[in-house]
Amino acid sequence: MRRLVSVGTAVLAALAVTVGVLVGPAAAAPAGGPIELYASAGNAGSQHVVVVGAIGDYGTAVNVNKNGKPNPNGNFVKLKLKKGTFMLDVTAVNASVNSGASPQVGSNATCSAAFTGGGQVTFLNGTGLYKGISGTANLTLTFGGVGVRYKSGSKKGECKPGDSSARAQFGFVTGQGTVSFTA
Repeated sequence: MRRLVSVGTAVLAALAVTVGVLVGPAAAAPAGGPIELYASAGNAGSQHVVVVGAIGDYGTAVNVNKNGKPNPNGNFVKLKLKKGTFMLDVTAVNASVNSGASPQVGSNATCSAAFTGGGQVTFLNGTGLYKGISGTANLTLTFGGVGVRYKSGSKKGECKPGDSSARAQFGFVTGQGTVSFTA
């Protein structure tokens, strides 16, 4: 029994150290440096996002216009993180994805397709801990989906491209870059 108590105490001590490392002291202004970004992708609602490195934070990302107003077709993304917000200008990524290029993998027989696109994004309009943010990152969007077919009309039976009622879709964003902060 004595051995079990010492193992339990060791586990509790390790947990306390781990929590202290992960939570740490109150947040100070970031110093800037390399970052990596990971997010789910899509146009509906908000997407989950994690930023690691010089920014260690998480939250949601929403497509917006240049004024920060929600817009599913906007060329900007607002990251609403736990310690503040900032925007990304994703014009180059959107241009890459919307260029009309054929999918890397696709099948009319199964109405399925996969796309990859990317480009450089710019960080701007920070609030909270991210006030004064600037920098760039190279993002890659990877997306796959299974679509539906026209049920009637002259295209009956053909795949219905770009339809928002796709049977299934999944996308993710990864990126690497560098940020800095000015007072």
